Amino acid sequence: MTETPNPNIVDADTLTGEMRPIRRAVLALGSNLGERMASLQGAVNALADTPDVWITAVSPVYETEPVDCPPDAKTFLNAVVLIDTTLAATRLMDRALAIEDAFERERSEVKNAPRTLDVDLIVVGDRRSNEDFLRLPHPRAGERAFVMRPWLDVDPGAELPGHGPVADLLEGADQSGMKLRDDLVLQFQ
Repeated sequence: MTETPNPNIVDADTLTGEMRPIRRAVLALGSNLGERMASLQGAVNALADTPDVWITAVSPVYETEPVDCPPDAKTFLNAVVLIDTTLAATRLMDRALAIEDAFERERSEVKNAPRTLDVDLIVVGDRRSNEDFLRLPHPRAGERAFVMRPWLDVDPGAELPGHGPVADLLEGADQSGMKLRDDLVLQFQ
């Protein structure tokens, strides 16, 4: 993130009159099952259709080798979406899970099992959370080139709170299994 959204800029909820700050959030998308590109585009569309969410940037798409996945896992398509939102982090997490469910994400006991869609919250403003259901910033984001590279593409001055500049984190991450897919472009309005 290049800057923390101004906490003095607020959006008034028209039903309750509640004032809520607008925060910048970073979401990472991934898919390695089924129609991977269609799943990523569907996630972008679903985020764009979410009340109180405004997409500000969508990264290029990368094809990446699986990291910490079962041996037979196929390659992923990955991208990052930057949004501004007045949603609370917990409501944004609920929305991310609902989007995954809409694309028939199956959860199993197998760590990092193949999936039709993964929507991870990386940061939500300067919010910190260490709850089981919500960890912010995402605890492994700084180690994952498939998060850092697309994030840096859309926000060259990005910083992962508590970890430092994304450019520096990317230098220490293994980028060998990543390939930019210029032929795949996610659309947003």
